[in-house]
Parts: sequence; C-alpha cells; structure tokens
Amino acid sequence: MPAQPRTEVSSPPAGPLGREPEARQLTEAVTRLRRALRSSIRTDYPWETLPMAQVELLQVLGEHSPARISDLAARRRLAPSTVSGLIGQMITAGLVTRDVDATDRRASVVALTDAGREKLAAWTTAHERRIDAALAALDDSARAAIKDALPALFQLAEHLGEPADGAAED
Repeated sequence: MPAQPRTEVSSPPAGPLGREPEARQLTEAVTRLRRALRSSIRTDYPWETLPMAQVELLQVLGEHSPARISDLAARRRLAPSTVSGLIGQMITAGLVTRDVDATDRRASVVALTDAGREKLAAWTTAHERRIDAALAALDDSARAAIKDALPALFQLAEHLGEPADGAAED
C-alpha cells in the first residue's frame, strides 16, 4: 500500500476568551482518527459491518457480562430504549442472549454468545492490525509521542466521564 501524503494540521484560531485551541485540535484529531479507522477497516476488511454502537456494547459485555440493559445504558451513556433496540438486533444476529437475572427474577440480563465473543475478537484484531500498520509508518519520535500520550488520554477519558459541572455523582 503506498504511503499516504502527510497532511499538515494548521492551528485553528484561539477559542473564546483567547484560550489555546488544544480542545479544538484534540476534537479534530479524534474525529479524524475514528473516521480514518472506520473507513480503512471497511476497505481492508469488507466483512466488517457491525455498527459502532453494537461494537461498543459488545466491548462492555466482554468486560462486564452478564449485564442488565440499564447497566449497559449507563456505561455507554445511552437511553435504555436505545440499548434495548440494539440488543434486540444483536440477539437476532446471535451475538448476545437474554436471560432472567439470577439475583432478581423480574429483571433480565444479556451476555455474549460464543459468536459474539468471536465477532468482538475479530473486530479487535482487525483494528489492532490496522493501527499497528499505521504506527509502523510513523517515525520513532512520533510513535514515542503517541505512547507517552496514552496515560494522559486515558485520564482525559475518565474526566470526560464525569458530570460537566464537576460535581460528584451519587
């Protein structure tokens, strides 16, 4: 595959109150990364058709399974009705099962099926291969900068998960 030309990122003008544009640049970088990854996966792996919302639910279930719809909705910050609809599609596709919650027989829980685990593993492997290839195309200093930024990016994700006003959740 031929190397893609480098695109220089121009610095956007300072934001409100004269603040530096880091938030805007990070937003743009994350948007471009997600778009490029989604596009390249669909090109390199045309079998990959799972919507991102379903992939994210599979990822949560891969870590926390079985789970109630309300728990999945809270973890993904989606409406329970949205998660319920996605889970219905995933049940039809054979990726998850719905069972009675052993601790509260009035509630139900969903869990990954073997097919769901396989699909999640294939999705993860395809994305890791694609990212590995892109990282390999970078010079050592760029790879090191990305590696060094990972802890801060995880911290940023944690802060983004907090309420906007900074108040602690109950």
